[in-house]
Amino acid sequence: MSEPSKNPAAPGKPAAKKLGARHKARKRAVDFLFEAEARDLDPVVLATERGELSAHEETVAPVNAYTTTLVTGVAENLDRVDSVIGDHLHQWTLDRLPAVDRAILRVAVWELLNAVDVPPVVAVDEAVELAKQLSTDDSPSFVNGVLGQIVLVAPQVRAAAAARPAAQSRPVTENTADEAVPPASS
Repeated sequence: MSEPSKNPAAPGKPAAKKLGARHKARKRAVDFLFEAEARDLDPVVLATERGELSAHEETVAPVNAYTTTLVTGVAENLDRVDSVIGDHLHQWTLDRLPAVDRAILRVAVWELLNAVDVPPVVAVDEAVELAKQLSTDDSPSFVNGVLGQIVLVAPQVRAAAAARPAAQSRPVTENTADEAVPPASS
């Protein structure tokens, strides 16, 4: 028999997870990426301006350093991140996804490919949790499915990116970034 609900606000539902600083930073990064896309702004500039505003305006929350890392990382690697996501969408295109799902996937994929201190299971779980909080009822399972496929190729993509500077001195271009991304299998 299950325990009685510990959530007085919603009887019958489990209490919400305790959200740590990194979770809040991820949510804020998703918020900035979503807002920047909707308003056609540079997300890095938006996050920077919001951080500066928080120093003078008490009603504006400060911007966590990890939020800035995520927003900057996604913005600087947007083509590569979007390519990896697009390669793992079945019967969908990136443009057809809800904007909030796009932002969630971008943060998670950047973490999977670049944040060596974040275990893949954490990046996926956090993205699914954000989808539960911010998106449609179908989004958590969709996000989980896409990221579940990307987790399988993330180590190869990381290794290829790490080997590239040693193997060649040319800068990463759109073509060289695509070389590191294995196509999705059907």
